[in-house]
Amino acid sequence: MAEALYLENSDLDCSTNNRNHHTQDIGCQILVVRRGQAFEIKLQFSPRGYEEGVDQLSLIVQTGPQPSEESGTEAHFKVTEALENGVWSAAVVSSEGDSIVLSICSPPNARIGHYSLTLETSNGSEENSCNVGEFYLIFNPWCPEDSVYLKDEDERVEYVHCQYGVIFQGSKDSIDPVPWNFGQFEDGILEICFKLLDSNPRYNKDPIKDFSRRNNPVYISRVVSAMVNCNDDDGGVLYGRWDNCYNDGINPKSWMGSVDVLRRWKKYGCQPVRYGQCWVFAAVACSILRCLGIPCRVITNYYSAHDTNSNLVIEQYLDYQGNTQTGKKDMIWNYHCWVEAWMSRPDLGEPYNGWQVVDPTPQEKSAGTYCCGPAPVYAVKEGDLGLKFDVSFVFAEVNADVIQYVTQKDGTVKQILHTAQVGQKISTKAVGKDTREDITHTYKYPEGSEDERRVYEKANELATVPKGEPSAVPSDVTIKLKVSEGMNIGSDFDVFAIINNNTDEEKECRFRFCARTANYTGVVGPECGMMDLPDLKLEARAEQAIPMQILYEKYSSSMTEDNLIKLVALLQDLSNNDTILAMRDIHVKNPDIKVRVLGEPKQKRKLVAEVSLKNPLSEPLMGCNFTVEGAGLIEGLVAKKLDSPVEPGQDAKVRIDLMPQLSGLRKLVVNFESDHLKGVKGFKNIIIAPLPK
Repeated sequence: MAEALYLENSDLDCSTNNRNHHTQDIGCQILVVRRGQAFEIKLQFSPRGYEEGVDQLSLIVQTGPQPSEESGTEAHFKVTEALENGVWSAAVVSSEGDSIVLSICSPPNARIGHYSLTLETSNGSEENSCNVGEFYLIFNPWCPEDSVYLKDEDERVEYVHCQYGVIFQGSKDSIDPVPWNFGQFEDGILEICFKLLDSNPRYNKDPIKDFSRRNNPVYISRVVSAMVNCNDDDGGVLYGRWDNCYNDGINPKSWMGSVDVLRRWKKYGCQPVRYGQCWVFAAVACSILRCLGIPCRVITNYYSAHDTNSNLVIEQYLDYQGNTQTGKKDMIWNYHCWVEAWMSRPDLGEPYNGWQVVDPTPQEKSAGTYCCGPAPVYAVKEGDLGLKFDVSFVFAEVNADVIQYVTQKDGTVKQILHTAQVGQKISTKAVGKDTREDITHTYKYPEGSEDERRVYEKANELATVPKGEPSAVPSDVTIKLKVSEGMNIGSDFDVFAIINNNTDEEKECRFRFCARTANYTGVVGPECGMMDLPDLKLEARAEQAIPMQILYEKYSSSMTEDNLIKLVALLQDLSNNDTILAMRDIHVKNPDIKVRVLGEPKQKRKLVAEVSLKNPLSEPLMGCNFTVEGAGLIEGLVAKKLDSPVEPGQDAKVRIDLMPQLSGLRKLVVNFESDHLKGVKGFKNIIIAPLPK
């Protein structure tokens, strides 16, 4: 009888396996593999080697607090001659001396999680069991049988592997690209992502059921949507705040990556990190989903509606001077960010596979929880409002009509309908580029097309739409708002109201033109420009341009970090008491941050980045501080504060030491803060040469 077989040593070969499973950026300290794809481990035995036909080998994989085969969190399987499809399986690849190499493969619908791997040996008379090691199993967009499979390799690289991105802010007419460090493979982030799953209320209520559902990206994305915010007192990651009072936390505009947010959440005992707004919620969710293997991208929707009563109508109330009345729940945000996650939807049917809207910003409850989605983008486009999850809410964000009720000076109310204002220039980062890709067509058909009308009528039948509302009637007089070049912070600039009288008669009108600072959620601040013309005459069939200057000294004290000014033009035709309203949000540009790389960018070699910004204001900048981060370029977040003020026209400048750990294209992201300039962003793409082989 042969001696018992004992495991002397095991080598999970993290370096090779992680490279083969597209997780090499995590490093080689832990094994991270993707489901449905084989990985190899080396086992060394004593006091003798493995003998085929004599020794029987079996493996046990387990995840979760109470693993079981019934819940899909445990599997017990024999080592055979060949791998099997669709189940946990293992096979001997090679045997030499006292060592063998095993190939192990999970099913493509396995539960993701932190697994233990146990080896059982038997020679017919003696049995032995020992721990082989631990590994993480995540979703696999490279596996055709996985529900998150994404066919295009460039898209897989962009939406799963890429650790940096661009998020679009600003305004519809002045789109501002803001760099972001997703950093999903940075040290500790994977563990934090699974900690987040283990902190969710569904896990606390029934951990066995929760773990059994972790094979489903629909379930995972819904949990992530809920846990990125903390509105349900569930230990979520971010505390949302929009009132410009951030002294007891971090101003949302100051964040430039997800890594610092997630590490803070873990460091302080999973207490919500203060503070987040929509793009921060979206970016952190994107990092988590990419880390777990679900393809994901951040989306910006300009003029995004928040419909609180599900009637597909946003009702706005203005006074006779064009001021928006506060306290109304329906709102239009200048822009709103969410994410799209890629997955199949067997619960809905094949047409609804693909991109799904997942929105972690807390707005409305979904099934009793502050989360949103996954809502198939195709369902939004087709107006299939009854489908899971939250299609109706997302449809309103991009399609709602707007009715503005203008209370005139005599107390009468004028109703103005807009059918094409909401949901414009829906944007995401282009694959492999830092440029913008317009994806509006994936959410809605062209305005006025037959398909658009068909979808609208279908949606109206499913929604609570009020009857008898006004229709959009072209006015005899039109107003367009235009802006000048050089709308830079610190500068004065002109805006223009272009008024066209399209009738054969001269018109006598009253015209008011107002500018107010605003934040991106549509809340306006103090006035920074005003013009009131009580007796404006419009010649027949003529165009008239009315300029208004906006002075830095007027907007500087009330400008928020969003750098937005809302223009409102209100014209009253005195002959028929008709009211014409025009509104536009303008974005004032921050100064550029320049990044100069000193030295030859090579892996594992010190590099210096010189970062600078010119003060564009007429006053000195005090308390200047640069903060930089970049996955694979620098460890964590590095801050450099200037000791002295920066005078007008002078440069704020610092040098940052980098030590690139990863080769290839990397992005250094920079944030600048001072007393008068906050949340100024910049970036530099740096190509790092690999170590010589």
